[in-house]
Amino acid sequence: MLAERGLSDLADENFSPVFLRNATVYGYSPRLRLDLVVNDFVASAFATRDVLIKSDGTPWRPLVHVEDASQAALAAVEAPLEAVHNQAFNIGRTGENHQIRDLADIVTSVVPESRVIFAEGGGPDARCYRVDFTKAENGLPGFRPRWAVADGARELVEAFRTHDLTSEDLSSSRFVRLRRIQALQEEGRLGPDLRWVVQRESIGSPRM
Repeated sequence: MLAERGLSDLADENFSPVFLRNATVYGYSPRLRLDLVVNDFVASAFATRDVLIKSDGTPWRPLVHVEDASQAALAAVEAPLEAVHNQAFNIGRTGENHQIRDLADIVTSVVPESRVIFAEGGGPDARCYRVDFTKAENGLPGFRPRWAVADGARELVEAFRTHDLTSEDLSSSRFVRLRRIQALQEEGRLGPDLRWVVQRESIGSPRM
């Protein structure tokens, strides 16, 4: 929010910022994250046959497929200046706001022999929100979101089958952002400020 405000104050005839506020992203990508709700549910259902809900299942989440989010970025770059200059757009589809329990049901309908289980003591989650995407759907030229969660879940299942995802992968730092950050910090490659640590031996070394 503060970054948007600061950049907005700089907008003029020579600088045209556009602010894209993505919903929770899901879908297959080369740098897959399994700490995002749909990806998490599909991976768990595929590898363990269980979809664990840690709340009471009532919280709402707005979702957007990574391909639709990417298309929005391209649309913003290519749009006429007057359509996007210093504008903010929520990126997603209004019809793709889902409650957590409904997401779990969608996933189990796609992954054979999977089931939904609720964690003991799970209650309401304060992170509960729905988003209106009408402005982007109607006012961002070239933006035509097409993905629904069920389609994205099927895409993920095929990817997990192709790459032979296992239950061990679910806890790997490779796919969970926070664990990856912690691993890089433990290796001394990432500082406490989340900036890359410059290795002393690499300074001044010739390019190969």
